[in-house]
Amino acid sequence: MSPIHRIAFIGNSLPRRCGIATFTTDLQLAAAASGADVDTSIVAMNDHGRGYDYPPSVHCQVRDDKLEDYARAADFLNDGRFDVVSLQHEFGIFGGEAGGHLMTLLSRLTMPVVTTLHTVLAAPTGAQRDVMERIIDASARVVVMADKARHLLRTVYRLPADKIEVIAHGIPEFAFLEPEEAKARLGFSGRSVILTFGLLSPNKGIEVMIDAMPSILRRRPDAVYVVLGATHPNLVREQGEAYRASLMNRVRELGVEDHVVFLDQFVDQATLLGFISMCDVYVTPYLKEAQMTSGTLAYSFGLGKAVVSTPYWHAQELLADGRGILVPFGDAVAIGDEIAGLLTDDERRQAMRLRAYASSRSMTWERTAKRYLAAFETARRGRVLSVVASPAQTSPSLQMAAPPEMKTGHLLCMCDDTGLFQHAVHSVPDRTHGYCVDDNARALLLACVLNSTGESRLTEALTARFASFVQHAWNPDTRRFRNFMSFDRRWLEDTGSEDSHGRTLWALGECARSDVSPSRRRWAAALFAESLPTVEGFTSPRAWAFALLGLDAYCTIVGAPPTAIWLRTLLADRLLGLMSKVETPDWVWFEDGLSYDNARLPQALIATGVSMKVPAYVEAGLRSLRWLTGLQTTPAGLFRPVGSDSFGDKRCAPKAFDQQPLEATATVSACLAALRADGNPQWRAEAARAFAWFLGHNDLSSPLVDLDTGACRDGLHRDRPNENRGGESVISYLLSLAEIRQLARISGDRPKLAPLRALHA
Repeated sequence: MSPIHRIAFIGNSLPRRCGIATFTTDLQLAAAASGADVDTSIVAMNDHGRGYDYPPSVHCQVRDDKLEDYARAADFLNDGRFDVVSLQHEFGIFGGEAGGHLMTLLSRLTMPVVTTLHTVLAAPTGAQRDVMERIIDASARVVVMADKARHLLRTVYRLPADKIEVIAHGIPEFAFLEPEEAKARLGFSGRSVILTFGLLSPNKGIEVMIDAMPSILRRRPDAVYVVLGATHPNLVREQGEAYRASLMNRVRELGVEDHVVFLDQFVDQATLLGFISMCDVYVTPYLKEAQMTSGTLAYSFGLGKAVVSTPYWHAQELLADGRGILVPFGDAVAIGDEIAGLLTDDERRQAMRLRAYASSRSMTWERTAKRYLAAFETARRGRVLSVVASPAQTSPSLQMAAPPEMKTGHLLCMCDDTGLFQHAVHSVPDRTHGYCVDDNARALLLACVLNSTGESRLTEALTARFASFVQHAWNPDTRRFRNFMSFDRRWLEDTGSEDSHGRTLWALGECARSDVSPSRRRWAAALFAESLPTVEGFTSPRAWAFALLGLDAYCTIVGAPPTAIWLRTLLADRLLGLMSKVETPDWVWFEDGLSYDNARLPQALIATGVSMKVPAYVEAGLRSLRWLTGLQTTPAGLFRPVGSDSFGDKRCAPKAFDQQPLEATATVSACLAALRADGNPQWRAEAARAFAWFLGHNDLSSPLVDLDTGACRDGLHRDRPNENRGGESVISYLLSLAEIRQLARISGDRPKLAPLRALHA
């Protein structure tokens, strides 16, 4: 599938309503920076016939009350073969009851729609709910700009979490500037400037701010309140300029005419940024909590302004943790005290400015546009997957055969009477590097998985050999597992890594639950209990995740002690705590970088949350896994694991190479855990896509596995597969194969891998 290059936007093109004209420009810049070539067109509502001049990017205008215009716009989009449509939805833009005319357009489109909801109502009318639900149903993805909106979509509209994207309101990339130069340019030199910008209407709370001016002036006599913006066109149509006149009368009654300035004008972005630059304090004194998004708040915050606001929903999220000041609704005394305090405390105001500016860098239009591009690609990929996978539309020649047979010949070749060798030269075991508990624990885990998934078991002798290696790795003096052993059976260390300890616990927990030997189950449970307490002092998130996966199995057996349940909660809370500290709108992860076995972290949270019935664990796991699978997807819809060249990078898109089987295996398991958690069939498709990487659906179109022996190459370099076939790789492939085969048996149908082949072709 070729990359997206034609995007259409539906909404009002003026920056003062949905910012589409500004956004499309920045989207094109962001796409160009990433090497993409994107053309954009706008289908613009005519804003009740006011006759505004539209920018050149507007190619189709719609009169909001004319159904034939909506149908004509759909024909324009279909004939133009656009890859995706971005609908910018706001109440009052579209005609019909609750904007219902819009469905005449959406119902005719042949491409996926990604809808950005600028407002989500907590208590919609019947008509509003009906139209909103129809728009949501017609959309492949739904974008909101605040977590509160996501919560309302989940609780009020029952929208599945995986259909929702939270992408912050975009802001221009603008330097952190002191206000003096802009003040001089705009005629406010020597004044302390308070600014409000936006369409003038009674819900903005301008009266409250005017009432606060006398108290501000007592502490800061040079203060001036600038109200920038035209009156809302709906208000003008109904009342003329009566509301603006009432505000001016209020100013005169309070005797603050020299300290309140009304600028009745529409302004372009450059002019707006100049006015924001000159202010010392930006204020949004809105009167109602149910304000989901404020572009003016986002812009002022992004320019590093000290902001005072009432606690409407968007402000609550954006200004939390000292990034701004919240005051009660309609409280002129409180708003006056806070603004005067900022204007008389330069150090505090500057600190707040710096905090806001630093926090807003993830919201720049370029970063926001990149996230939109990713959402558009996900929507189109989902559309193609659903179409290709449909039995009525899919050619039998594209259907992939059932999952491969389970072949363990190469695994047996990689073992001797000590255990599983680490490495191979091509397919020949390499004795030089000996053994490690990591791989032998994985092998013990495989033995248990084969038992529980209905596959042919490994021999008793081989399973006992893996268990024996784990037992011998235990060092009771250090309370840790050793990891590396030479070919002549000498331990090369007294203490292995935290991750190898955690992975061994995982294998022991699974062995305690599902090994065929009752005696070995008791052994595993005892050694698990003995080696578990050490994990409390670990600092590695992956060690925590591996231990949690082991605890998920261990806590199902009879007699699991309360200490295990306590430690389970502790480790899950640690992962959740990491994510809460690190996560930003465009980095939904536990650490500042990506490393190996990444998907095990969300898998551990999902499994723990399901077992312990803690929704917060499950939701965090699903959210981070959804973000990770998005990163691990090529523009053509193929699975691309995080390349090892990325290890050590901070908050960067992952590099493509080298690709390792471990990542595909972790992703398969995590997606199947997500499928069990929320039942969304998209997780099944994601698991199938990751498994198909082994079979040649990858960047090099090169199969990694030998289906006759079960051998698996060690990965993909940028120019060739790695021909070595070591222990970790063969175990990784066989673990994933067992899970995919079990999925096919449970569902009564083979995994739909056909879309992958069709996309790759």
